Amino acid sequence: GARAGGDAKDVLDAQSLMARDPALLDSVGRLVGQGRSGERAVFEAFATFQELLTGMGGYMAERAADLADVAQRVIARLRGVPAPGIPTADAPFVLVARDLAPADTALLDLDRVLALVTTDGGPTSHTAILARSRSIPAIVGATGAADLAEGDEVVVDAAAGIVIVHPDDAEREDAVRRIRAREEALAAPITDGALADGTPVPLLANLGSPDEAARAVELGAEGVGLFRTEFLFLDAAEAPSVAAQTAQYTALLEAFPGRKVVVRALDAGADKPLAFLTDADEENPALGLRGLRALRANEGILRDQLTALAAADAATGADLWVMAPMVADAEETAYFVELGRTLGLRTVGVMAEVPSLALLADQVVEVADFVSVGTNDLTQYTMAADRLLGSVASYQDPWHPAVLRLVRTLGDAGRASDTPVGICGEAAADPLLAVVLVGLGATSLSMTPAALADVRLELGRHTLDEA
Repeated sequence: GARAGGDAKDVLDAQSLMARDPALLDSVGRLVGQGRSGERAVFEAFATFQELLTGMGGYMAERAADLADVAQRVIARLRGVPAPGIPTADAPFVLVARDLAPADTALLDLDRVLALVTTDGGPTSHTAILARSRSIPAIVGATGAADLAEGDEVVVDAAAGIVIVHPDDAEREDAVRRIRAREEALAAPITDGALADGTPVPLLANLGSPDEAARAVELGAEGVGLFRTEFLFLDAAEAPSVAAQTAQYTALLEAFPGRKVVVRALDAGADKPLAFLTDADEENPALGLRGLRALRANEGILRDQLTALAAADAATGADLWVMAPMVADAEETAYFVELGRTLGLRTVGVMAEVPSLALLADQVVEVADFVSVGTNDLTQYTMAADRLLGSVASYQDPWHPAVLRLVRTLGDAGRASDTPVGICGEAAADPLLAVVLVGLGATSLSMTPAALADVRLELGRHTLDEA
């Protein structure tokens, strides 16, 4: 984990915890006691847990592949042989595989691996997450990738999500042109985000902990458009104290003096269950007590978090904005905004992830100071397709006209009331879609820091009229 850093460190640290899971260790010990060899005991115990995860579907099913990798590495250590890894090559190449282990993705030699294509995996797989964080052009879960052969010439267009096999001269020249333009953009001095006509479009970073702030600043982030606070809560038996939270939020805000920092209140539930806040036995947690719903039912936790944020804001020079997740309508918006202001926050808004909120955008902007569109969940709920379930991944398309129509509804309401409407989902990291979103009314874009340069470049090619 330490060698990889950033998102990779978080993923690898989580994977190492799997190898120390008490239930797994007990199972291995029991099998050894029954006469299995150490290697066989590890294989059988891990296989049982993999079946359980696979049967759960969605996010948990995608973690089964991580568990299989841990098992292989433990068995290799027991046998005294090298752990499985990526084959080496003398020349740069496009890596095509069924899937990659987190450790392999995190430590890929970027001087050799030009792009990554896998047949398995989904949008939340660790392969996809780590590829984005390392700026590796990648297409995860590519149809037909298994038919590619050693020596095939390909163009991996990660932005469009396609692999061009045996490109013709025009396709090859277009790819080379785009690569050179990107290299020039990366080498140029970093400027604030703007369209070709000078219309400012602040480019912000999505962050998961204060440790990621310095790297985001290096890559040109003009602030933070989404700071996820779950890292403080996920491994805790109870909610952290106000003092502990204040210290973490202060560390984040100090990295962005005078800059906007948008913090999302605790978003528990669905794929982020918390024993002290959510019901682990919900049949459909994505549609259950999550986000603001869970916080409202446990208002003490929400009050403590907002109090800590207000204290950190008072102690620093950043421009703190705070928003609630999973908000359904204007009544819930008013509840959160009024509570936040009562506890000392200056700028309070909501995330637009539920279609009902977008449909009532004209009412919401009368109450909220700002709206931030979470395109991942907005797409999920608009298309009625679990974004963590690989079998319906094709429905998770932020380009779908229904999703874009809801974004336009929010953008129109924002323009009419002079209310900022930002984008903080993965859609903002798609350079072409980013331009479209600005045309639909988005006033800022927030994304994984690795995507900032490409989006900045694409915005500079279009005017507001063209967007």
